[in-house]
Amino acid sequence: MHVAVLQKEVIKYLDPGPNENFVDATIGEGGHTSVILEKNKPKGKVLGIEWDSEIIKRIELQERVVLVNDSYVNLKKIVERCNFRPVYGILFDLGMSSWHLEESGRGFTFLRDEPLDMRYNSLTGLTAAEIVNTWPELKIEKILKEYGEEKFAKRIAREIVKESKVKPIKTTFGLVEVIKKAVPARYFHQKIHFATRTFQALRITVNDELNNLKKGLSQAVEVLATGGRIVVISFHSLEDRIVKNFFRELSPEKLEILTKKPITPSEEEIKINPRSRSAKLRAAIKL
Repeated sequence: MHVAVLQKEVIKYLDPGPNENFVDATIGEGGHTSVILEKNKPKGKVLGIEWDSEIIKRIELQERVVLVNDSYVNLKKIVERCNFRPVYGILFDLGMSSWHLEESGRGFTFLRDEPLDMRYNSLTGLTAAEIVNTWPELKIEKILKEYGEEKFAKRIAREIVKESKVKPIKTTFGLVEVIKKAVPARYFHQKIHFATRTFQALRITVNDELNNLKKGLSQAVEVLATGGRIVVISFHSLEDRIVKNFFRELSPEKLEILTKKPITPSEEEIKINPRSRSAKLRAAIKL
């Protein structure tokens, strides 16, 4: 079961009122949307956007929800197509759903032996297997450094290319073994698993996550009504940096920043849902 993170904080900063319309730009399994619908009764609606066609089939939500199978990179077009205005708040929850990790079979986690896919939308685009088996060493090193902040990027990239020439790297466990050969033994005993940063870098690249986030944020400000709120939950430093810088660039002319520092989960929430540990929430109001 996917547990929506920072639910109370999302409601506090979105501040949904009766009959107001909101956009959940990453509806996932609908956890946050359910709570918003409680607050914007009786006639308020939620436009729920979900990139993954498999997840959208699983959403069981009541009326007052407009579901769209698309990416928030097309947010402005989606809002116009659905004639969904005025928009009083937009939520981006940038975390992966439990379904992606536990049931999708697409290789998002190094804890299961699955094909190296990593696409949120499995119908189009580049797979992680294509990257590790066809990209040149320098290009792989670059994404591991930039998107994974991996200090052994050079060694891992070299080992990936070397191994893929002998035999294609097709599975998550296969990739983990290659990373294991490339990094020093002391790296096996860090707090973070030695494959974490490589997997993160591949997933970000496959789904073009950071560029999509920049495009989604700028469109969010365009479609929001004056006084509307934007709330973003990020899960690693690269995403959080983009959100922080975006808000700062538009403040104080176009946005009023509501969170001087990011809001993080309570100890109680982390105990109930350990995956919430790295969540950071930032919020702003459109002026």
